[in-house]
Amino acid sequence: MTLHTFNPNGVVLQRVTNSYGRGRPVGTELVVVVLPPGRHFVLPWAILRAALRAYCESTTEFNKTVRSRYTAALMSEMTSSNIKELNERIECVMICDRFRLRRSVQTIRQRQKENQPTDRSLSKLLKEIEQSEGRVKARTKSVPKIAYDDELPISARRDEIRKAIEQHQVIVVCGETGSGKSTQLPKICLEAGRGLHGMIGHTQPRRIAARSVAARVSEELKRPLGDLVGFKIRFTDSTSPKTFIKLMTDGILLAETQSDRFLDKYDTIIIDEAHERSLNIDFLMGYLKRILHRRPALRLIITSATIDADRFAEYFGTKNKPAPIIQVSGRTYPVELRYRPPAEGEDEVDWQRAAADACGELAEEGVGDILVFMPTERDIRETAKILEGRTFAGDFNNRKTDIVPLFGRLSEKEQNKVFAAHEHRRIVIATNVAESSLTVPGIIYVVDPGTARISRFSATSQVQRLPIEAISQASANQRMGRCGRIAPGVCVRLYSEEDFKTRDEYTQPEIQRTNLANVILQMKA
Repeated sequence: MTLHTFNPNGVVLQRVTNSYGRGRPVGTELVVVVLPPGRHFVLPWAILRAALRAYCESTTEFNKTVRSRYTAALMSEMTSSNIKELNERIECVMICDRFRLRRSVQTIRQRQKENQPTDRSLSKLLKEIEQSEGRVKARTKSVPKIAYDDELPISARRDEIRKAIEQHQVIVVCGETGSGKSTQLPKICLEAGRGLHGMIGHTQPRRIAARSVAARVSEELKRPLGDLVGFKIRFTDSTSPKTFIKLMTDGILLAETQSDRFLDKYDTIIIDEAHERSLNIDFLMGYLKRILHRRPALRLIITSATIDADRFAEYFGTKNKPAPIIQVSGRTYPVELRYRPPAEGEDEVDWQRAAADACGELAEEGVGDILVFMPTERDIRETAKILEGRTFAGDFNNRKTDIVPLFGRLSEKEQNKVFAAHEHRRIVIATNVAESSLTVPGIIYVVDPGTARISRFSATSQVQRLPIEAISQASANQRMGRCGRIAPGVCVRLYSEEDFKTRDEYTQPEIQRTNLANVILQMKA
């Protein structure tokens, strides 16, 4: 097929199909360049096509009519024969670019039907596809070598979890506190090939938990925080274009749905500590349920230590069967449970002194850090004042037990003291911020008064309150799970076993006890 005679000297291009081989695959489209004296040479059509396009756009020797006819024919031939190839290439680029690139292809086809020029649009489209493909290749090359801690119970189930991620869109992972879910699941996803076309989003209920888990995962991957692993919380964003694993609060992910309707930044989302059933978690569950059918390649992992697995699996399952549930064995070391209820007849219990007495009892049993839960910041300060006035077993004049508070309003510098290395015993007094995800190192003993501040909306007074209430059995088990990670532990509950058995099995979902106006207006915005 002769394409065109380009100059008066008679240079002719003939496009043929190779059917003999001779160094090139059979079926390759070639171009024979015939020169006036009868000489000729052969070039692959793809190479000559690119060269001619550049030449047509730059030279002034061709008249405008010839150039427009050639360019229109070339672009029409490319888009009609390679439209399927373009769509296949778009499926392999970054997820956040796919929708925009598909719209560009549709726009080019529409302009062709209207006989409008498409050369610049097509050239820009190809350039954007190549750039996005380059990002995927760069991310593939930068995947770190992944190692697991064999002492963690979840490491023994990583092959099963990886296969479940590859075969199912939603999985539910259950395991007692201390099994390694929060730190190892993102690594298992990375090993399964996730995170190449989008980030692995990992939510935590609190900012300090998101920071600490991100620091731990980056340390295990032997990369600096903010490189392959980053976190995003209010007023702080340590992620980068190279980030594979992004830790954040569930409120941050919910806010991102306003600008990213289908969460195209992510190819995997892990909802951790789902048992808390906060308002943000429940809204995220409903939102993800709606977009899963629109994004079949998205993977959703729901995990917690005290989760109601069957209800979550049924909610995210299909008509035929629920989502698969993977059970992970519990903590590494056993935990002894002790009940120390207040004496009968006491009208007002001094919980601070009761906790201090329990700490003295535990200090007599051996070395090891103690974690004490208190419902409010005021209770923490009063308990710390009482403990600072006491002497514990093993204390000397130059080596006293350290008293470290931990609550959400502390600065990042003060919170990081909990994770700093220390030589002697330390007593950490915390709110329920240390109940889930956040692992305070070195904890052997736990003191649990069984109360916490729980947000409730009063329909009569139209006021959001924070009363101190008894925690559920699930929360109590979460607190017990803070010990028993590095050695056999002891959990002292400052209430009776009968009281524990009468409590709710799970914490009442926040959506049933709070004002929904703010979050509904936020989702409507």
